[in-house]
Amino acid sequence: MSTQPALEVVNVGADACLKIWSHGLPFPTVRWHFHPEIEIHLITATSGRSFVGDYIGRFEPDNLVIVGPNVPHNWLSDVPPGTVIDERCIVLQFTSAFASGCVSLFPELGFLRTLLDSAGRGLEFTPATGAAARPIMRRMLGSSGARRIELFFSLVALLGESTPPQPLAGARHQPNPDLYLKQPLNHVLAQIAANPSSDLRESDLAALSGYSPSTFSRAFRRKTGTSFVRYLHAIRLNRACELLINEDMLVADICYDVGFNNLANFNRQFRSHKGMSPSEFRRRHRENTTRAARPDGAATTRLHPVQPVR
Repeated sequence: MSTQPALEVVNVGADACLKIWSHGLPFPTVRWHFHPEIEIHLITATSGRSFVGDYIGRFEPDNLVIVGPNVPHNWLSDVPPGTVIDERCIVLQFTSAFASGCVSLFPELGFLRTLLDSAGRGLEFTPATGAAARPIMRRMLGSSGARRIELFFSLVALLGESTPPQPLAGARHQPNPDLYLKQPLNHVLAQIAANPSSDLRESDLAALSGYSPSTFSRAFRRKTGTSFVRYLHAIRLNRACELLINEDMLVADICYDVGFNNLANFNRQFRSHKGMSPSEFRRRHRENTTRAARPDGAATTRLHPVQPVR
């Protein structure tokens, strides 16, 4: 494991309060990392070792942990190399500003401030709480809009009524994002996150990091688990998915807005990452949202949520 954690770009989005997604194994973001957002992390399959700040422990299914802003963390499953797991965990991420706003608006959520103030050490709940949280978080994966916020408050209520969680990292452990970001590639990842639609060139970012192009390419792959081009494409495609879901822009306009300069290449990359065309992705998502609201409880078309790049 790298001494310094990598920066994860969560990108909750300007038109959303939180992001929830799931992933299996293998997955390139399973690494030592940090981010400014608060994270609620639920293990749904496998067991292994957990790392939160200076804590090292064991996890099993229904392991539920809240990780505070900028706290380095990782979960490493005990599975043979090459093992394929469809879903290893469900991840809920939101900003401190959103959490503070909830507490300010609803005095009944005062306990949430106390809980999150302690999350700088990482907080682990009992397996029983994790098991109770699992169906709520799974429903959140298939919901959107006000329904997702309603389920978020159901989850918060469950945590507030549960057995008090155990802190993981030592009392003296203090996250140090400024130190983490002094690492050359973390600075590069921050630049990509801030300017994903710009004309970003690997050679320019190599110079920014102080590496030669060949050294930069190897170091970037070690840190992110993928190449610079694939990483940048994934960042742009995540943004495209947000626009397809939330805006009525033409697909061609979205293509250029997120940084692709060729519509055919955009369609090809989108299909490669999502298994369908941009138009089909938009149609299915809207169909899912419409059917989910039907009073007869008709089956919904399930889509995998957009996954952020770590």
